[in-house]
Amino acid sequence: MKVYLNALGLITPIGANKHEVATSLFKGISGVTARTDLIAEGSALVGAITNPLPSIPTPLSHLDCRNNRLALAALLQIEEPIRAMTERFSAERIAVVMGTSTAGIAEGEEALTQRKRSGSWPATFRYSQQEVGNLARFVADRSNVTGPTYTIATACSSSAKALASAQRLLTLGACDAAIVGGSDSLCRMTLNGFASLEALSPNLCNPFSLNRDGINIGEGAAIFLVSRIPSPVALLGVGESSDAYHASAPDPDGAGAILAMRAALKNAGLTPAAIAYINLHGTATSLNDVMEGRAVAEVFGRHLPCSATKPLTGHTLGAAGAIEAAFLWLMLHPEYATGIAPPHLWDGVADPAVASLNLVPREFKLQLTACCALLSNSFAFGGSNASVILGRGY
Repeated sequence: MKVYLNALGLITPIGANKHEVATSLFKGISGVTARTDLIAEGSALVGAITNPLPSIPTPLSHLDCRNNRLALAALLQIEEPIRAMTERFSAERIAVVMGTSTAGIAEGEEALTQRKRSGSWPATFRYSQQEVGNLARFVADRSNVTGPTYTIATACSSSAKALASAQRLLTLGACDAAIVGGSDSLCRMTLNGFASLEALSPNLCNPFSLNRDGINIGEGAAIFLVSRIPSPVALLGVGESSDAYHASAPDPDGAGAILAMRAALKNAGLTPAAIAYINLHGTATSLNDVMEGRAVAEVFGRHLPCSATKPLTGHTLGAAGAIEAAFLWLMLHPEYATGIAPPHLWDGVADPAVASLNLVPREFKLQLTACCALLSNSFAFGGSNASVILGRGY
């Protein structure tokens, strides 16, 4: 059953709303900057959001954290469509499925720092701020909906899998609409964890290059309103797999990635020839780029236009699947689409070990037909993989 992405709220390091993000996305303007307060030694390049964020309403102050404020910034952009959908179907028929990895860990870090300094916890600190499930609970309570509500936390594929879950809920008839997406915020635990793995790049990340040397971390939120009501952009298919090859390294043969992409095509009822563009997972780490290049070449060949957008936003972890699906939505929606593909920012030095893909340059025009589809990949730690296909709804 086809479902539709009726509305989108979006905040990223390259823009605080859809129009700003679309402008930066199609021009290839990066939002990655240096911060000195996130890792133990030196500075880190991150995709940080500097826009003022909305305040959490007082009745929900026990869920106040930056992660939920990012989600609220996206949610407010689609407040009216959500209200209209609730009036149409009733609150108990609206589900909420969100993806995250950090939740409110940053607030926990700040509270622990104060406790070490003063001996007492901040009066405003609540453990519930950093519970991973608080994101979906906050979105549901703020939206006044009471349908099935839960958070998915599978690292970098979390919010892509949230889209898959929402599709299943709608197909099964468990709800009539769903608020679905992801939010993730910068915190010291995440940055220092990746630093300990020697996975952070001191430079702007350089996906698929011979000179790639790691990732940049980012933050942001993307939230969709999804239903069976036709609109300009459709969620055509989602594929998931779990290869469980290693805790942090991908299966070098790309078996899990291949399975996810083929499952998405099957779910959408499409052949590889129907896909016009791929948003690559493209972390700019040594093993991931080799694996993904091999997997994409196996399923689609080497000529399909594709790009990795993490040099623009940083890797937004649990929010990445929804944010990069949002980039496809912007490419397809008539209000925002320019025909230009997001450019692949890199130094142009190809790695012989990586399959030679058609990495699109700036101002690259896609040939988007009425029946074309676009795909986004999200491949997470532990081999938790998801591929999402969007297309034109009408």
